[in-house]
Amino acid sequence: MTSPTTPPVAAPTPQSAEESRRQVLYWRLLARLFDPEEQPALETASLAVLEDVGLPAALLDPGASVDSVVQRHPELADEFQDLMVPQQAEESPDDERDRAAEVRRAALVSKVLLNVFATGSGAVSAGQLSRWQSDAGWLERALGCRPGEVRAGRTPGSPPSAGTGTGGPRPTPDLSTLIPQIGPDLAAIEAELVSRMRLREVLADPKLAAGLTPSMSLIEQLLRDKDNLSGIALANAKALIRRFVDEVAEVLRTQVAKATAGTLDRSVPPKRVFRNLDLDRTVWKNLTNWSPEEERLYVDRLYYRHTARRTTPARLIVVVDQSGSMVDSMVNCTILASIFAGLPKVDVHLIAYDTQAIDLTPWVHDPFETLLRTNLGGGTDGTVAMALAAPKVAEPRNTVVVWISDFYEWRGEQLFEQMAAVHRSGAKFIPVGSVTSSGRGVVNPWFRERFKDLGTPVISGHIRKLVHELKNFLV
Repeated sequence: MTSPTTPPVAAPTPQSAEESRRQVLYWRLLARLFDPEEQPALETASLAVLEDVGLPAALLDPGASVDSVVQRHPELADEFQDLMVPQQAEESPDDERDRAAEVRRAALVSKVLLNVFATGSGAVSAGQLSRWQSDAGWLERALGCRPGEVRAGRTPGSPPSAGTGTGGPRPTPDLSTLIPQIGPDLAAIEAELVSRMRLREVLADPKLAAGLTPSMSLIEQLLRDKDNLSGIALANAKALIRRFVDEVAEVLRTQVAKATAGTLDRSVPPKRVFRNLDLDRTVWKNLTNWSPEEERLYVDRLYYRHTARRTTPARLIVVVDQSGSMVDSMVNCTILASIFAGLPKVDVHLIAYDTQAIDLTPWVHDPFETLLRTNLGGGTDGTVAMALAAPKVAEPRNTVVVWISDFYEWRGEQLFEQMAAVHRSGAKFIPVGSVTSSGRGVVNPWFRERFKDLGTPVISGHIRKLVHELKNFLV
């Protein structure tokens, strides 16, 4: 009886060997991202791969920053540059691919991604934050940007950074889909690191503070701690708040400019100037004057478009819940109120409240100064805000009251009756559940149902919805 012959095992080809090396590095990357515990087999295999391709073992050291690796091995600086920029559209045939270069690239990509996204837990020192900011800068370089551009939301089409990186020249990256996904994530990681260390220590160091990327979570911390800051720390905190306010204000001004504005006033005759000429309507109305013999249209009458809009002086009263759950809305609405305060014939009043209310109207034109006067946190008692807002409704037909809150109130029934009275007076009452950049927000279902029955459903979603409502009423 003869035993079956075992077929010979083919020796691994150079292509399959390089592919295995690359997979080892990426498996290690995934393991370290999702589990901080070291996997000895993967670490040993990855070290062997680095030795095979001539890369330093420091790339596997989680405590080594990219800066320190580059300082010890300057030749790697060019390889990190544009490392993750997409390849040329025309791909090389399988047998012509530089697989050894792909393994090197996998090792360098793994180092950058782990240093930026595997931040661990526990307390963070000022040195660790500084190192993370540097590593985030290297990630941005790898994406073809300058340090800080991705976190700041670089717009596609801005000048690319110089350098070629591993694998030769690459095209300018299309960041139109990358930035909305990666940029906020990097900013959130930075804010989370700041929350794990002593914020005052960061603010007291001008270099560290200048490297921070303003974000909503960071601004919330600054606003909560502003009364405990002084000197350089307070100055740096104010600079960060103003940077964030200016960035958000620029976006909101664009949204206000693009929103539809009021209704046409057809009681005002159209102005007879060329820019108002309605060419399509003029041609249509004069078609009976067409001369086939001469192939000419004789025009008896010109038609013009109406452009005048009703501009009744209006009063906008914005009431904002400044409890801890409404920080995003507080910041956005403070900035939005200042923009509408700059429009002609719009009288804007701003009130913030928790268990006490404060009239911020004197500072409504300057959202930075307004935010510095807020006190985030505490409970929620809207009746104290209504006591300030109700007397301002002098001419109900020309008044809009915007109330921004999650409506989890201590005296809910009493407050709702006061809101219903404002609505019945003839004023336009707009309850708003959230005016955030993400559009997410939670609203007390008891209030939501009653507002619906009152005929004033809660606006809850992206801030563009509120911009549209306000501009349609005020302009």
